[in-house]
Amino acid sequence: MMNTIDDMQNILDEQRKAFTAAMPESLSVRSDRIDRAIALLLDHKDAFSKAVSEDFGHRSHEQTLFSDIMPSVSALKYAKKHLKNWARNEKRKPTFPLGLVGSKAEVVYQPKGVVGVIAPWNFPVGMVMVPMAGILAAGNRAMIKPSEFTPRVSELFEELTPKYFAQDEMAVFTGEADVGQAFSALAFDHMIFTGATSVGRHIMRAAADNLVPVTLELGGKSPTIIGRSADTKKVSERVALGKMLNAGQICLAPDYLMVAKEQEQDIIDGVKESVASQYPTLLHNDDYTSVVNGRNYERLQGYLEDAKEKGAELIEVNPADEDFTSSNGNKMPLTIVRNVNDDMKVMQEEIFGPILPIMTYETMDEVVDYVNDHDRPLGLYYFGNDKAEESQVLDKTISGGVTVNDVIFHNAMEDLPFGGVGPSGMGNYHGFDGFKTFSHSRAVYRQTNMDVAAMGGFKAPYGKAMQSTLKRELKK
Repeated sequence: MMNTIDDMQNILDEQRKAFTAAMPESLSVRSDRIDRAIALLLDHKDAFSKAVSEDFGHRSHEQTLFSDIMPSVSALKYAKKHLKNWARNEKRKPTFPLGLVGSKAEVVYQPKGVVGVIAPWNFPVGMVMVPMAGILAAGNRAMIKPSEFTPRVSELFEELTPKYFAQDEMAVFTGEADVGQAFSALAFDHMIFTGATSVGRHIMRAAADNLVPVTLELGGKSPTIIGRSADTKKVSERVALGKMLNAGQICLAPDYLMVAKEQEQDIIDGVKESVASQYPTLLHNDDYTSVVNGRNYERLQGYLEDAKEKGAELIEVNPADEDFTSSNGNKMPLTIVRNVNDDMKVMQEEIFGPILPIMTYETMDEVVDYVNDHDRPLGLYYFGNDKAEESQVLDKTISGGVTVNDVIFHNAMEDLPFGGVGPSGMGNYHGFDGFKTFSHSRAVYRQTNMDVAAMGGFKAPYGKAMQSTLKRELKK
């Protein structure tokens, strides 16, 4: 186990030395690394699925395959397919009239070097390997700190990675929060952190000491806005799917609903029916995920108790009327919370679990104002068939990304950038945007053989040529 600050610093030095010696990193080497990353995942997909389930207390085999393994493999394959086009030098136009006399300008995408990856527990495989597509495609080396809350997955990464990658290409460091703290203080060439906004602030402070550029994929409270024109049946089905997936432990889960007052009961009934249809039982249902640990279970129960004490109505969605108190695990049914307000913790903190507050509105202006009065979210969802209303919501709010008439799906589009804004994050990745995030866009200008400085009058002593240039350029 390599987890001391000296171990990590030594590997960083080794990777940077290997990176420098290999410059320029060929596309064939990058492509081979992507292939090896895909092989690591596919050769051990069942082992990863088992490890995730053990860490969570329970998570279905199929869910890990489609929510962790499949997106990772898809991202890596997409990067390999487009790598040659992404890596091409990009021609730019020299400032007029230099292009006319033979000057040339271009952007060259260079790898940054060694990228540090700090991953969360909710998708402990995917949040390591999806960004790895851009990291490897750009030609970088990688050092990885998986979450301490999913120790079996972390140990599996630590065990398997050396079988597919040399230590100077990719290395994994396991351990508790102190290891993560030391890891975040290393002088990487770039760092990507996925996790809570509160931790993201610490990551950014640590990175600042070494001026390490960071990509922060955080979270927040993603609003789901339901217009009066929406098909309430579809809304209910899609919200239920998005909220029940991984028991709501998704940074992009619909955090709270905003519904027209007269449609509130229809939406509540629809969500309840949709949950019952997808999950007739919960407690012993292999398809339904457990809350990851007791700490998070107690946090969620605390949100419910606080909301109830402050006047909210709790509606437990328990289709088979199961007794969750008899379970030794951390499974929770969905709880819909009515009559919420901003004094309640459930409306102050990212929920990250099977709790769904519902707010009502009279006008869409109220909705837009409410969203804008709070931190900018990672995702925003609008349901409706009113194009003017849709434009109002999208034009007058800011969020990391948007899905219209569904939830979460913008994250599954590999050709769209994924990232937050403000407290929900900075920077983005996926597809070409990820390649650019983990690349240095190097400006290259090739001067003509002509004496451009003399032509512009830039050589001292300044005279008529300089006066002519200034007169031409400094006019309205």
